[in-house]
Amino acid sequence: MVTRRDDELWSWSAVELARAIAARAISSRQAVKSSLDRIAKVNPALNAVVEVLADEALAAADAADAAVKSGAELGPLHGVPVTTKVNVDQRGCATTNGVVAFRDVIATEDSPVVANFRKAGAVIVGRTNTPAFSHRWFTNNDLHGATYNPWGKRLTPGGSSGGAASSVAAGIGAIAHGNDFGGSIRYPAYACGVAGLRPTPGRIPSFNPSATSDRPITAQMMSVQGPLARSVADLRLGLAAMAQPDMRDGTWMPVSLQGTALKRPIGVAIAPRPFGDEAPEVSAAIHTAGRWLAEAGFAVEETLPPRLAEAADLWHRLVINEERRTLAPAIRKFGDAKSRYNLDCHVAYAPELDGDQVLACFEQRLAIVRAWQLFQERYPILILPVSAQLPFRYDQDQEGDTVVRALLDAQRPLLAVPALGFPSVVVPTGIAGDTPVGVQVVAGRFREDVCLAAAEVIEARASKLTPIDPRD
Repeated sequence: MVTRRDDELWSWSAVELARAIAARAISSRQAVKSSLDRIAKVNPALNAVVEVLADEALAAADAADAAVKSGAELGPLHGVPVTTKVNVDQRGCATTNGVVAFRDVIATEDSPVVANFRKAGAVIVGRTNTPAFSHRWFTNNDLHGATYNPWGKRLTPGGSSGGAASSVAAGIGAIAHGNDFGGSIRYPAYACGVAGLRPTPGRIPSFNPSATSDRPITAQMMSVQGPLARSVADLRLGLAAMAQPDMRDGTWMPVSLQGTALKRPIGVAIAPRPFGDEAPEVSAAIHTAGRWLAEAGFAVEETLPPRLAEAADLWHRLVINEERRTLAPAIRKFGDAKSRYNLDCHVAYAPELDGDQVLACFEQRLAIVRAWQLFQERYPILILPVSAQLPFRYDQDQEGDTVVRALLDAQRPLLAVPALGFPSVVVPTGIAGDTPVGVQVVAGRFREDVCLAAAEVIEARASKLTPIDPRD
C-alpha cells in the first residue's frame, strides 16, 4: 500500500491539488507531470489507461497556470489531472467503447461530461479502458487488451469502468470518469478498493454527439455518468464539476446538490444478508458500517427494504429484453468472442417478454418506487452489499452458464438500485484477506449529499486502502 507523500503529487487528492494550485503553492504542470510519470511507472502492469494524452495535458496545464497568474476565476477542478472513459466522446479521440470496429470513430466535439470537466478546469491526462460495448463486469477486449486490478491479476478490476477504477486506485489521476447502467461505476470501485458515485438519473448530463440514434428507454432511465476517486470528498468535488447543465441532454434536471436537512437522529437501515447467500465477509462489512454509523449518532436498524428481489428482477426483465432488440445485434456483429459469450449467458438469464409484459414491468416499477420512498421516510439511508460475493476472479464470466448465472445472482443488490432510479455511493470498509471489500450507501432521489455524508462517516473509520502499487 502507498500512502500520500508530500513530494509525490500524484498521490494527493483532487481537493488538495485544486487548493494548492489556486494558492500557487504548486503548478498544474507539476501536478500533471507527476500524474504522467505515474502512468509511465504503473500503467504497463495494469493497462488501465489505453490512450495517454501527454502533450495535450501539458499544454492544458500550462494554460491553467497562466489563468491562475492572471487572476481569472477558477473552476473547482482547476489544473487537476483526471481521466475519461473511452465510451464517451472527447474531441479528437476515438470513442472506441472497446470495439475494434470503432477504433477510427473520432469525436469532433466533447460529450457533456467531458465538456463539464474542462469547464471545471480539469486536465485530462488519459482515456481508460472498458469491455467491448461496456457490457461486462470484467474489463478485457480485443482492441485495447485486458485491464488488471492493482490488488492482483487474479481479481477482476470490475467493469465496465474497470480502467477508471484501476487507474485511480493506482494513483493515476485524482478523479476518474465512469458510467453506470448496471453497476459499472459501483462494481469496479468495490473491486479496486476506491469510492464511486452513481448519481440520480438526470443529475449529470449525458449525450454522445457521435451516436447515430438516441439511447433506448431503459438507458435513458437508468444509465448515468459519475466519478470514481480515492476519497469521498473527491467524489463530491467531481459531482459538482460533472453536474453542470448541458441542454443536449433532455433528461438533465436543475436540482440543487444540497437538499434540506434531515430530522435527527437520521434513520439507517442495514441489510447484511438481503438475499441470504452473501459471503460472510460481505455481511461483516455491512455490520461494521452500521456500527460505525451508530457510533456517529445515526439510528441504525437491521431491516430489509421492500420488494428488493422484485427490483433486481425488474432490471433484468427490462434491460435484457431491450438488449435483445438493440444491443444484442451490435455485439453479435462487432463484439469480441468474450463479449458475445457473456451476452448469450446474460440474455438466457431473463425470460423473453412481449410488449404488454414490458409495459406491466413499468407499472410494477412505479409501485416498488413508491414502497421505497415510503420506506425512506423512516430510513433515509440504506446500507446494502455491492455484491453478494467478494470481487470475482479475472474473466470468471467465461467459465460456463452455471457460473455466469451465479454471478448475476450475486449482483442483485447492485442492479436493484438503477432499476428504481436512486443514487448510491460505494465506499471501501477494509480488506478481507488480501481483497478489498466495501458497502453500498443508498438514499432518496437527488440526495447524493446524504449518500456522500454517510459514506464519509464510514470512510473516516475505515483503513485507507489506496493509492496502491500494482501487485502481481
